[in-house]
Amino acid sequence: MIDPVTAISVATHAFGTIKRMVAAGKDVEDTMGHIGRFYGAISDLSECKKRADNPPLFKKLVDGKSVNEEAMHIFAQQKKAQKLEKELRELLTMRFGPSGWKELIALRRKVREDRERTIYLQERRRKALFWNSIQGTAILILSIAAYQMYAFLFEVIISANS
Repeated sequence: MIDPVTAISVATHAFGTIKRMVAAGKDVEDTMGHIGRFYGAISDLSECKKRADNPPLFKKLVDGKSVNEEAMHIFAQQKKAQKLEKELRELLTMRFGPSGWKELIALRRKVREDRERTIYLQERRRKALFWNSIQGTAILILSIAAYQMYAFLFEVIISANS
């Protein structure tokens, strides 16, 4: 997973390449790889927003960066991405007509489904396992400390009564 700045950078670069290719008269099929890269980056940006909206408990406690600050940063990147998407729609509609735009929508849907199914689902599982392990370890350490404290106090009480 990439951060929002990298995602918007990839999207901007892919958009510039698409724009140059369309200006050179290339077919939609020739630009599909770059369009896929563009929407892949847009999809990464959406995933960054989901992560910022629902961070793990431990991250909320120890992360130096404010959750609100991260959300606002992602929001700004999303607005830039929306502007690029609008320009891309206008560019493709002018060059290839409504059918070109419909092809793009179908490609976007496929890219989003593929990424959701493979990349993001695996990453969510990996991060959940990581954070659950940290929380489990913290609970175990606190439990051991509580038991040691209880054993110590029990021993003090027994020796005071003897």
